[in-house]
Amino acid sequence: MFKRIVFSAATAALFAGGAAAAPAQPQSQIWVITPGQDSCRTDIDLVGRSGQSAQVTLVSDGQFVELRFSKDDIPQRAFLPLRIDQKPFSNLMQRMENPKRGAIVLSEETVAALRKGKTLQIAWLADEPVSATLGGSEQGIGDLTTCGVQVGAQYKAEVAARQEAKARKEAEARARAVADEQLAAAKAAREAAEATRQRETAEADHIRQQQSEEDADRQRAAAEAERVREDAYGYRDPYRPAVPRWAQPQRGYGYYPGPDDD
Repeated sequence: MFKRIVFSAATAALFAGGAAAAPAQPQSQIWVITPGQDSCRTDIDLVGRSGQSAQVTLVSDGQFVELRFSKDDIPQRAFLPLRIDQKPFSNLMQRMENPKRGAIVLSEETVAALRKGKTLQIAWLADEPVSATLGGSEQGIGDLTTCGVQVGAQYKAEVAARQEAKARKEAEARARAVADEQLAAAKAAREAAEATRQRETAEADHIRQQQSEEDADRQRAAAEAERVREDAYGYRDPYRPAVPRWAQPQRGYGYYPGPDDD
């Protein structure tokens, strides 16, 4: 007793040709496993009653098995059956980036049926149902899965190594950037400190020069005031060097003492 499945109009169009037509007798399947970058694949050739042929590809990354195919006017999503030994196994199909390519992730039940089955028939792949024998499928799909496990693990390790190298490179770049910033900040601080020191030194020199000039001006002013006072009152500072009276300017009557005068 099978469950009833309701298909969209786009999905129903894939079934044109009818599933009841008697399949041709295809040649025995040759399981050639081809490793890829992150998965392994094997191609299955199917043939119809009139001799029309089609091809599907089984792809495994060790975790899932996909059935991929090419066809015009593939809907975005559809729930499509595969007939294995005349028993339908339906799985979700999604259109790939290429609008003429579709992929079906096969359920565990479908994969198990493929491994044990004798004949695969697909009614919606071509204008008429096409089929292929599954002789040796248990070994072939087992090898496909094993290859997918090994290639997938190697690919994941390579991706992890690339990510680790990228992360390490980015961390080193960030560390260099931080170090460069710290060096630049330290250099700027030294330059600012040196500029401040030079400015303070220049200001101190200027202040000292001003003070020296002011002291000199005060000394000159004091000396000038003393000279004026002496000239006005005839007073001599006892600490100033003695000047002979004959060498001093005289006042009144035009008398100038000679060297012998006291």
